[in-house]
Amino acid sequence: MRILLASSEIHPYSKTGGLADMVGALGKALARQGHQVGLVTPLYRGVREKYPGIQWLDWWLEVPWGDGRQGGQVFYRQPEKNLTVYFIDRPDFFDRGGIYTEHGLGYADNPERYLFFSKAVVHLANYLPWKPQVVHLHDWQTAMAAPVIHHQRSQALPFNLPRTLLTIHNLAYQGVCDARIFSLANLPPAYWAPEGCEFFGAMNFLKGGLEFADALTTVSPRYAREITTEAFGCQLDGVLRRRAAHLTGILNGVDYEEWNTEHNPHLRHPYSWRNLAGKAANKRELQREMGLPERAEVPLYGNISRLVDQKGTDLLLGALEEMLASDIQFVFLGSGEPVLEAACRRLATRFPAQVAVRIGFDQPLSHRIEAGCDFYLMPSRFEPCGLNQMYSLRYGTVPIVRRTGGLDDSVVDYLDDPRRANGIKFQEYSSRALARAMRKSLALYHEPALLRRYRVNGMKADFSWERTARQYGEIYQKLMG
Repeated sequence: MRILLASSEIHPYSKTGGLADMVGALGKALARQGHQVGLVTPLYRGVREKYPGIQWLDWWLEVPWGDGRQGGQVFYRQPEKNLTVYFIDRPDFFDRGGIYTEHGLGYADNPERYLFFSKAVVHLANYLPWKPQVVHLHDWQTAMAAPVIHHQRSQALPFNLPRTLLTIHNLAYQGVCDARIFSLANLPPAYWAPEGCEFFGAMNFLKGGLEFADALTTVSPRYAREITTEAFGCQLDGVLRRRAAHLTGILNGVDYEEWNTEHNPHLRHPYSWRNLAGKAANKRELQREMGLPERAEVPLYGNISRLVDQKGTDLLLGALEEMLASDIQFVFLGSGEPVLEAACRRLATRFPAQVAVRIGFDQPLSHRIEAGCDFYLMPSRFEPCGLNQMYSLRYGTVPIVRRTGGLDDSVVDYLDDPRRANGIKFQEYSSRALARAMRKSLALYHEPALLRRYRVNGMKADFSWERTARQYGEIYQKLMG
């Protein structure tokens, strides 16, 4: 099939989070499976600096813009067979120091920037000589392409118009902005309605996509169910219930070329499920690197996270207050809200032989934490998909997670299936419930044969992008009838 994936960020060209990883990895996996794939993203300053050899596509694009028109250029590169990456260039929108923010503040014209990008995606899809059959949109920044294509289809324009698929990575981010932005979309008044782009008197980019995309997906089966409820629906649960027949949850994959315990430049001691000796050696290395006593008999817990409410940092700190009375160690890597950063530092100061904290992000260290820890803590309030629990499974580190979103879909508790168990789950969003789960892990740690079985089960689990890409391929086929 011929597929165009559109995203405001795509690894390795631009990245602020997991969205970039997902789109970049999915595009490569689809191309390897024989699909003709295009990726399209803005030409940010960082892309221009990192990839000076990208080529001009030799055409100007022009899109309607309220009472006028806006133009831009298209550049491209072909990193591998069946895969072309397109870059939309408009310097006044995209030649900036950041992607969405600068100096901690979001750009005031983000709605205009990503409305232009969405319309440029439609222009590209209509005029590419290889005629994409499906345009796969991601999050609010590209969602408005769906109503634009829907409107074009209603006008019977002389294009072989593609079908649209919108993937929701995090429903909390919706692109809500001033109603005046709607006039720049050049859509008829019928699209400004409670079953359109209107949202309590404001413009909502994501809602426009949810209403008019031909199909919807999100990044795990459980999250697909959760967002149709008032508790998780972020005021869009009514729309999602109405469109539930078109909504599918597909768990994201893991790049096993990068997250690999046998061939990894960040790990001094390689290991596999057949021979776990290297994992014990990596634990000693991590204890030494983080300034903790090297103690094999003590379980080592880890967490790599943004310090924000969604990630359950408050639960983590509360549970550790109780559990540090036991003989455990804990390492943390991440950054976020200053109040939570300070709380983590205070914990490390009070328990220097048990707690080590690094504020910031360090990709090589994140690999060493995943490899060196015995257990990984992920007590999220909500988690559309989550990746670290899947990294932990591949690294033989037993995840302790809350039963929500992708965490529930990817981790198997003993109560779910004793033979396939690879982690520990808890339901209630409380420090007490997390502490109970940690006490279960303490008991597991002192049963070496059972602990090994959990580790081996996790390391054998398949969360490859090839598996995920096949599921998306089925959605694309259904869209084409």
